[in-house]
Amino acid sequence: MTVASDNAHATAVLTDMWRIRLFEEAVEDLYGRGMMHGTMHLSIGQEAVPVGASLALRDGDLITCTHRGHGHTIARGADLGRMMAELLGRENGYCKGRGGSMHIADVATGNLGANGIVAGGLPIAAGAALSQKMRGTQAVTLCVHGDGAVGEGAWHEALVLASMWDLPVVFLCENNHYGMSLPSLAAYKVEKLSDKAAGYGMPGETVDGNDVEAVAAAVARGVERARSGAGPSFVDAVTYRWRGHSKSDKNLYRSKDEIAQWRDRDPIARYSSEALEAGTLSEADIEAIQATVRQQIRDAVVFGTKGAEPTVESMLAGVYAPVDEQGAEVTA
Repeated sequence: MTVASDNAHATAVLTDMWRIRLFEEAVEDLYGRGMMHGTMHLSIGQEAVPVGASLALRDGDLITCTHRGHGHTIARGADLGRMMAELLGRENGYCKGRGGSMHIADVATGNLGANGIVAGGLPIAAGAALSQKMRGTQAVTLCVHGDGAVGEGAWHEALVLASMWDLPVVFLCENNHYGMSLPSLAAYKVEKLSDKAAGYGMPGETVDGNDVEAVAAAVARGVERARSGAGPSFVDAVTYRWRGHSKSDKNLYRSKDEIAQWRDRDPIARYSSEALEAGTLSEADIEAIQATVRQQIRDAVVFGTKGAEPTVESMLAGVYAPVDEQGAEVTA
């Protein structure tokens, strides 16, 4: 695919990819300094998938994300400060600090939430799409999942229902080659994961997941099909995560050469190079984009770290066990 000739479009695309990259690098740094707890799953190297997919959606459309959902949340327009606050466990985060990295939701932008369960978002996406169809809203649901989810029963069940009821949903596989530490080539006896779509009566397509415009075009075809009432589609976007599965992953199952080869296919560097060659962006434009985003990330970190810590009383909100006036559980 070629970079769009429109300067504003190229600027928006590159800005979003840099927001995802620098947000996650900042998160990684904060985690390393002991300022974040739990675990997290970074999508560094996969930025073209969320940005490209988001280009195919419009206001009112919905998404469900995986445990590696920072990129899609940002691409759909989430506030960087509230995201940072959420990961830092602060009250001014999207879920008041209760969800953390794996469970950020932003209903205002149509983000129904990330999910820590592999394939957990698929039934939710099917249900959301059914709801939109029954209400006649014309909204489409984008269901993002990884290649590891393809082996789960929930994946099969969601595709069966979506196909049977012609639901307005696009299943987007963010295929980074590994389900935890298992290579997808060892898990599935098909040349392309998109070959599986035929068994569910829906079109399947494999695309270069490091090419923003290719992802956007493929998802747009699925969105158009879904919005017209023709039913679901499956898109297999082949990409690669540079970091381990999670922060506890020592990355012993991949060679340094393999990682280096994929780092050479950096989607941000690729898009920047293509934009320069096409004359869509100048070196000055690209430098300005990076500088702007770096400041946005600094502001997000400040916002997040200045948020209030949850109190014991506030942490009981949403917990439906009976408590007395002092917050103590009533056992009798």
